[in-house]
Amino acid sequence: MAKKTVLVTDFTWPAPDIEAAVLAEVDAKLLLAPSSDESDLIELVTQADAILTCFAQVTESVIRAGEKLQVVGRYGIGVDNIDVATATALDIPVTYVPAYCVDEVAEHTLGFILALARKISLYDRAVRQGSWNLKDGLPMHRVRGRTLGLVGFGRIGQMVAEKARGFSMNVIYYDPNPSLNAVMATGLASEVSLEKLITESDFVSLHAPLTEGTRMLVNADFMHAMKSTACLVNCARGGLVDHDALLTALREGDIAGAALDVFDPEQLSPDHPLLQLNNLIATPHVAFYSAESVAELQRRASTNVAAILAGRLPEAIINPEVLERPRWRHLTGSVE
Repeated sequence: MAKKTVLVTDFTWPAPDIEAAVLAEVDAKLLLAPSSDESDLIELVTQADAILTCFAQVTESVIRAGEKLQVVGRYGIGVDNIDVATATALDIPVTYVPAYCVDEVAEHTLGFILALARKISLYDRAVRQGSWNLKDGLPMHRVRGRTLGLVGFGRIGQMVAEKARGFSMNVIYYDPNPSLNAVMATGLASEVSLEKLITESDFVSLHAPLTEGTRMLVNADFMHAMKSTACLVNCARGGLVDHDALLTALREGDIAGAALDVFDPEQLSPDHPLLQLNNLIATPHVAFYSAESVAELQRRASTNVAAILAGRLPEAIINPEVLERPRWRHLTGSVE
């Protein structure tokens, strides 16, 4: 019988079989939450030595209820759904999967740009309604020579730049967290101020993490300063964009269009005003997905948790300062 228990709060793939196999190697079993409601998680985490979470909110109350918790592991890059401050205060490492789904998100971003430029979604809806009129989607412009502005220039932003150069786009970027993102390739894009990026870009694409400094970064003033012919793309975090301001900007022509894979809240109701607009393209937070990327995510996220449970260093910890504390010094070989 397994000695350790890993609470899986939620997942979007068919089954956590890869996780189960990885964790079985360290004598751990999975406990699947029936829902991601805080009350359910608080009840179940009392049995858990670890948490694996995708989108569920791992709150202070959930973490404090886990008296046996050794680690909280995130399926993904961002950890804004986890109360990292509480975990850190309780000497609990929070692991994540860096450099994950880079190709997928970059490809989705370029797909959005091409769909906006070629009015693909608009024409698709028009044809289904019986209209075969070119005028339905005018004006249209080629993407060659257009300026793509990237807000955030980490691994995904750099991959978008590389792929966009294949379409002969002019790529510029502004990075709100430059110290976190070592530029891995030179010559892909030119660094500019945020103001210059906003006013000169034909497409603005967001690739920044959600922090207090970036929350609702794209507000009414931001969009009012954009070209009226420009489009906004967001495959990062929904909270980067003020949705009410976006609705106004799209309705009043401050910007020409937008394409969003992420929202705040995560699921909009079908009758939400944004979803009624012809100049908005929406997908349901799927930019991360491919069969390959999800299998990699399952394996790497569970391997991080397995490492902690087995007394080894994981691939990536968002709060590495906990490793300097007595509980975890054995992982770094600094036991006195």
